[in-house]
Amino acid sequence: MTRRAGLVALTGSMLSACSPLSLFATFTPKDAALTRERGAAYGALERQALDVYAPRRETAPAPVAVFFYGGSWDSGRRQDYGWVGRALAAQGFLTVVPDYRLYPAVRYPGFVEDGALAVRWAVDHASALGGDPGRVVLIGHSAGAYNAAMLALDDLYLKTAGVDPAVVRAFAGLSGPYDFLPLDGPVTRRTFGEFPDLAATQPGAYARADSPPAFLATGDGDTTVKPRNTRALAAALRAKGVTVEERHYAGLNHADTVLALSRPLRGKAPVLSEMTAFLRARTA
Repeated sequence: MTRRAGLVALTGSMLSACSPLSLFATFTPKDAALTRERGAAYGALERQALDVYAPRRETAPAPVAVFFYGGSWDSGRRQDYGWVGRALAAQGFLTVVPDYRLYPAVRYPGFVEDGALAVRWAVDHASALGGDPGRVVLIGHSAGAYNAAMLALDDLYLKTAGVDPAVVRAFAGLSGPYDFLPLDGPVTRRTFGEFPDLAATQPGAYARADSPPAFLATGDGDTTVKPRNTRALAAALRAKGVTVEERHYAGLNHADTVLALSRPLRGKAPVLSEMTAFLRARTA
């Protein structure tokens, strides 16, 4: 088995099971980027920490990307997604990869509130790190795509954290769960079931005419978070006149949409190039 084939087999099984990605993060070839911060605190709690990656060549303040990883809101750590931070930095984005609190320590909306604090940190520190605090994009995969969508669409969270929602120029969601009522499984029941207004947990409920443009992608082979989630949010945004680029990648499963951001696996689908082209156009 070749090294690349071994990585494909290993990471596919690990991501599908929401297992730690330490081996992949350690051994996969990475894009050239600068590490600006490692373990910077954006809050007082243990999981309120983040890493920052910057483009190697800086000719002007870069747009800022905040990437939220997935893991069913109960697992994940920023150290296992440095390869995503570096991939986005190599595409010209000052990239922030935060941790956030997980179940059972918190339920909805605790992890979204953490995301808003991470965005506040990014806005406050962007200028010193070579970024433009007025040009922010939010990106997420799986549960992280949900977090990004809620922050982009329900402006309450950013306003509460002291962030002007207008700085968010666009968001990108990869294989996100956006439309899961009635609560459709043990993960959503335990994470959202205690919230008194379940309709308010759905990102599409906050679609409005001035919502940020959205890049929404999924794999047509995703059986973990079915593609209907992407279709539903895209339709809700389009109904309000919002610009949406919707992608359904043939043959990709739930894990593949984020794995395709890595150097060895970009041949699976043009997720990185299409997503970053969309985001750059909205931050130009």
